Amino acid sequence: MTIERGVEWGSAGQLPGGAPVVQSDAELTALVTRHRRAGKPLPTVGLLGGDLCRTVGGRGDVDRLRSEHARLLPVDVGSVLIDGGLHWFVAHLVARRSWWRGRIWAACNAQWIGSWDIAPRAHPGDGKLDVLDVHLSLGDRLAARKRLPTGTHVPHPDITQQRAKAVQVAFERPLTVYLDGSEVGSARQLSVRLEPDALTIVV
Repeated sequence: MTIERGVEWGSAGQLPGGAPVVQSDAELTALVTRHRRAGKPLPTVGLLGGDLCRTVGGRGDVDRLRSEHARLLPVDVGSVLIDGGLHWFVAHLVARRSWWRGRIWAACNAQWIGSWDIAPRAHPGDGKLDVLDVHLSLGDRLAARKRLPTGTHVPHPDITQQRAKAVQVAFERPLTVYLDGSEVGSARQLSVRLEPDALTIVV
């Protein structure tokens, strides 16, 4: 169930026997992609690492997944149409040429990208993506980099923020698109949407 104020998110529960366990966002996205393309329902998955895991407070402890301390969490999954092809992501989509010049556009389901608290309000169970559109000068980027680990780079007049279930964006020139850290191609237009509670993870 999509998270609500004052209501506990998720439930106590162990990883089912035979359920897959993954170590990263990229592994989880690959699993989601295989099942989506085959038209199969998504299994419950144990998650041991990555930005999504960090966002939900995962410990990276494989023994915990089958212990009384394990938590079952329903999380959203992002999808994006790129040149007529449908792709999925669990933590974040980033479109950019470089971190240091040009436009950066990101749709975040998770709060973190590595050590950067890039989307402090993002929550993978709230039914919305946190979208950032960055048009910073080099000097401002250097200053923002120092603030990224603490999430204090926003608000900023040259970083547009919105929260949305679906969003379309067009770029002046093609940008390289990264899904959960993996490059998937370049595009001038993206159509992104969120599938609420599409996947159950165990941490």
